[in-house]
Amino acid sequence: MSERKQVVAIDGGYAAYDQEETLLAAAGAEYHLRPCGGSEEAVLDAVHDADVIMVRESPVTRRVLEGAPRCKAVIRYGIGVDNIDQAAARERHIMVCNVPDYGTDEVATQAVALALAVVRRLRLHDTEVRAGRWSTGVSKPMHRLRGATLGLVGYGRIARMTQAMFAGFGIARVMAFDPQAKMPEAVEAADVDAICREADLISLHAPLTIETRKLIDGRRLALMKPSAILVNTARGGLVDLDALQEALASGRILGAGLDVFDPEPPDPSHPIFALDNVVVTNHIGWYSEESMRDLQRLAAEEVVRVLRGEPPRHWLNPWRFHEKSETRTT
Repeated sequence: MSERKQVVAIDGGYAAYDQEETLLAAAGAEYHLRPCGGSEEAVLDAVHDADVIMVRESPVTRRVLEGAPRCKAVIRYGIGVDNIDQAAARERHIMVCNVPDYGTDEVATQAVALALAVVRRLRLHDTEVRAGRWSTGVSKPMHRLRGATLGLVGYGRIARMTQAMFAGFGIARVMAFDPQAKMPEAVEAADVDAICREADLISLHAPLTIETRKLIDGRRLALMKPSAILVNTARGGLVDLDALQEALASGRILGAGLDVFDPEPPDPSHPIFALDNVVVTNHIGWYSEESMRDLQRLAAEEVVRVLRGEPPRHWLNPWRFHEKSETRTT
């Protein structure tokens, strides 16, 4: 009997791993949970015998990949892969895969929830009521959504679902930026500057790359309307947090809803957290009990495909699949 394949998960955080264990055992593999706490040294120790690495947030660097000579694939529990060195993986013919087709409803719902919380100034009024301050007067302005312009930066699954959810609020115009997407007739293709100038509500759904890091910076915040709201449920690095804090504190824009930060967790002493026109959550937009189970199952199914010698469904650094393994960098 051949040696059983070793699948190593380097981050914990889920309530149970029965799906992974069952699916991988049926494929002749052993599943090991070895949480590393984000430490590169701990990751190196954990993956030395791994045929496949499963990861959430820990760094999978060139050094880590060089220390995993048996590794055939790195599977990300989630969508973003900015913690994985894709170029180094490709050089070694290690497949990098993600799970883009889970949690769409959940992240879109989070984007809408954050936007509504800012539009209706829920944080401010919740605080006032809890402090015993009761007034039906207007302390700070609020604007209706009906007739507003929605700007989407990125137009993938989640952005399209976000658009569909906002349709019920009477959004009159939708603008979107995504060089990779074909826009439907009801959506205006626009660049990021145009969206910043014209949209009332801007929702970020782009991946974090070298090109998109700090995509929303001081210059673009200065383009926005004083009544504009910014929502980010994608990646914290898309926004210059210091510039956003200044724009919010000065009234340059009306408010922001943030589920993601860079770094994570953020520094709780950052002055943005003292503002009442920003609503924040802890990168929880992806979560529901159902989406978590979906994610774990879909990630494990990708591992099974790799172990069977099949191309994975969501392979991000591809080469010709049937290239000989002997060509892999050693």
